Amino acid sequence: LVMAGVTYLIRMLPFTLFRRKIKSRFFKSVLYYIPFAVLSAMTFPSIFYATGNTVTAAVGTVVAVVLAYFKLPLIVVSVAACAVAFVTGLFI
Repeated sequence: LVMAGVTYLIRMLPFTLFRRKIKSRFFKSVLYYIPFAVLSAMTFPSIFYATGNTVTAAVGTVVAVVLAYFKLPLIVVSVAACAVAFVTGLFI
């Protein structure tokens, strides 16, 4: 019952607090980027513990960031990052 009440409150509060349309550009941009920030905060730390070696994880992360910067597809970025981390692990 407590968990149901907490879940209901979390879902109900935004509807009761924000009855009018949000007009603030700043607040809209904050709400827009929250999912990306939460996903990054959950994913990024686990990247460095996935391989068991911080160096291979860092090299794979750098490759992933560079390829993502050039807007390559997600599958290309992930496969390349995994391959580079694996190859780096063979030499270290």
